[in-house]
Amino acid sequence: MKARVTVSLKPGVLDPAGRAIHHALEGLGFGQVSEVRVGRVVELDVAGGTTEAEVADMARKLLANMVIENFKVELA
Repeated sequence: MKARVTVSLKPGVLDPAGRAIHHALEGLGFGQVSEVRVGRVVELDVAGGTTEAEVADMARKLLANMVIENFKVELA
């Protein structure tokens, strides 16, 4: 079974990578972009029967920094 954890910065947390991408996009002529936020996706192969709560526990303990990041779990 596949699990996907999407990790993103909490609102209000500075995003230097997003800012650099935004600046580069403006330099390439893409002025219509007003903000860029960078996150990451972690895909896991988990045993059948693994619950969303178990994957969320993995995210809280290892995959996301709960001080500055949020996460979303999807099971497929």
